[in-house]
Amino acid sequence: MQRVMESGAALGLRERKKRATRAALGEAAVRLAVEHGAENVTVEMISEAAGVSPRTFFNYFASHDDAFAMIDADLGPRVTRAVLAAPAALSPLEALRAALAAELADVESQSEVWTLLPVVLERSPRLFARVMTAQAGQEQELARAIAVRLGREVPEAPVDVCGGQDTGLYAQLLAGVAGTAVRVSVGHWCSHPETPFAEVFHEVFDQLAAGLTAPLAPAGAGR
Repeated sequence: MQRVMESGAALGLRERKKRATRAALGEAAVRLAVEHGAENVTVEMISEAAGVSPRTFFNYFASHDDAFAMIDADLGPRVTRAVLAAPAALSPLEALRAALAAELADVESQSEVWTLLPVVLERSPRLFARVMTAQAGQEQELARAIAVRLGREVPEAPVDVCGGQDTGLYAQLLAGVAGTAVRVSVGHWCSHPETPFAEVFHEVFDQLAAGLTAPLAPAGAGR
């Protein structure tokens, strides 16, 4: 598999502009929240800092809180489409790795905001809860795509007592592990920015593919 993150050149001009505007709004919201507190930052302040109108803001974020949490409502559908469209020769994990790598291609250009975001979430339990809710929804979408890719028929409506879909244990586990892998990759890279993010990301997924076998202890360890 190609070991580089997909570049923006592979995207259409319209999609690149859309992602750039969403990123600018999210970055403005996070910086303003660190400086003033999220509860004191308005949509008008965020829009002005990003150089767009308040009306444009709601083309990218469904609510005021979503901007601070950098929740992209289109993310789940995009990753789902990419997973389903991946070559049949790829395993579910490989298809998922490629789809997520494309989504994270611009992480290094947003290093400051990824470093500041945990500060904002730590200060606001409401925003933290919003992020957890959004991630759970995206995880369910992803599990459905994995299940469909595996040939499992998944009903549109929730079918279990917890309100979920019958995607199967493997699809649920892979979707959950992938979300954790992304968080670990971003967190590790923020702490070690000298290492390219793509390298960290692919090392994490290599370890998943290898079954998370424990690394060998350095010589002399434990003595």
